[in-house]
Amino acid sequence: MTTVPLLNVAGMSRRRSGRIAVEAVSFFLNRGEVLGLLGVNGAGKSTTLSMLAGALRPDAGTIKLDGGDFVARPGLARRLLGWLPESAPVWPELTVDEHLLAFSRLRGASAADARRATDGIVGRLDLGDLRRRLAGVLSQGQRQRLGLACALVHDPALIILDEPANALDPVQVGELRRLIRERAAAGAAVILSTHVLAEVVAVCDRVAILHEGRLRHDAPCRHDAGGESLEATFFAIATGASA
Repeated sequence: MTTVPLLNVAGMSRRRSGRIAVEAVSFFLNRGEVLGLLGVNGAGKSTTLSMLAGALRPDAGTIKLDGGDFVARPGLARRLLGWLPESAPVWPELTVDEHLLAFSRLRGASAADARRATDGIVGRLDLGDLRRRLAGVLSQGQRQRLGLACALVHDPALIILDEPANALDPVQVGELRRLIRERAAAGAAVILSTHVLAEVVAVCDRVAILHEGRLRHDAPCRHDAGGESLEATFFAIATGASA
């Protein structure tokens, strides 16, 4: 029996400001898999993630999520997708609790289910002491944890994280790693975009490297070799040595 990938991207392309930002990117992602997305600044990572999250429409190609056409059926994103952009979006006038309830209701949860989901994610991300605090007075690290909670509150099948460790302390980074593996073990697929190669080695099953808008590398992440092999591959691509 053939397993249909949760995410299937074929020929995805996008122009920005008159130039090609992403060109003919194709890959797939299965449930339970964690994919590390790497690339130097300007490689096309942010544009790629924005298309995968539904914030940008591709100029060409297809994105299929759970077998459905993601571009033609944007409602799939609300139900199946959790996205944490590089800068966590928050409404400064809402409390942490109000944020999570709102995000859960926007995903179609009933009031009772939204409350249960909020209670669960608050406990998992240690936000209990912040529930009544306005988002506008949170520290950068607290805002990042709130953004992560908003991305996960509806238990999405596909989780897209753009530099999720920003402003987190070492203990919180360790908790983030455990949370990613926990979600993957429960059947979610995760895309982790980061500049920190050690983060990819620590949690990812596969690594994809973008360079000048094209996918130059997509292979299993070799945990047994540590970060040295990945670092060599990354720098070879980034400097054009493997072109």
